[in-house]
Amino acid sequence: MILITGGAGYIGSHINKLLFKKERETVVFDNLSTGHRELAKWGHLEVGDLGKVTEIENVFKKYPIESVIHFAASKAVGESVENPEKYYYNNVVNTLNLLAVMKKQGVKKIVFSSSAATFGDPQYNPIDEKHPQNPINPYGYTKLVMEKMLEDYVKAYDFRYAALRYFNAAGADPDGEVGEWPGSGQNLIPLVLDAAIGVREEIKIFGTDYPTADGTCVRDYIHVSDLATAHVLALDYLDKESGCFNLGNGQGSSVKEVVAMAKRVTGVDFKVTESARRPGDPAILIADSSKAEKVLGWKPKYNELATIIKTAWDWRKKLA
Repeated sequence: MILITGGAGYIGSHINKLLFKKERETVVFDNLSTGHRELAKWGHLEVGDLGKVTEIENVFKKYPIESVIHFAASKAVGESVENPEKYYYNNVVNTLNLLAVMKKQGVKKIVFSSSAATFGDPQYNPIDEKHPQNPINPYGYTKLVMEKMLEDYVKAYDFRYAALRYFNAAGADPDGEVGEWPGSGQNLIPLVLDAAIGVREEIKIFGTDYPTADGTCVRDYIHVSDLATAHVLALDYLDKESGCFNLGNGQGSSVKEVVAMAKRVTGVDFKVTESARRPGDPAILIADSSKAEKVLGWKPKYNELATIIKTAWDWRKKLA
């Protein structure tokens, strides 16, 4: 059985569905602070908090857990700057709680939800796994510390881990069963779709003077279902060894390109305004995922921006 911490959230719910389709039994462990009971449609749901060791222990005693996929974490960059204490508790301390219980129960395989935020300002693009990791905000620091904790557990306690560094997760389940909950984050595509559906007055573009083709930031958008596939492959990889993998499409889309495509997909000409740059936004972030393709046998399926936005739009309309 596979334990999915944060499995009632955006990405966790997609991996839970895929594991169900592959007839692998799961238990979701989520405190529902940002997750949603409605998204935990498969396997077992246990409402609990990683901040409470006894609640983690109870789940491990109740179910025959063999491996863990760890999503549960706070993830807003801006909030991490304003409230770093929350991030070090929720991300670092709670992960240590989980690892301590895993060690105690003899469960030594974990797939970890990491982030491109561990790299900080890129020295080159596309970014491969050898790129220096120099986070520029507390969120990125916590993800890097969590990676280092796992490395140390491998050396000291014979653990195996896969750290999957997402670039910009986007889109929704093509079947329309799960997706990103409205108002749950500050990612560009959900905000743009909120403007298209009328719950947001405008979309603000932060910075139009970057050294890019149209002056706006360029990001690598990876469909959430492709991320789910990578997790299943990573679970199998843990039978052999440990490692870190960057996950993206390997191609970038600028903010203006995303806005234009969203207008085309939705058929709505929502209001767009331009503003000054935000501090800490790199001009370009694009993944080199060749290691994941070579080692895991992973390749993105939904790699067209129009497809990614359409699946997200279909889900957003369903919840309107």
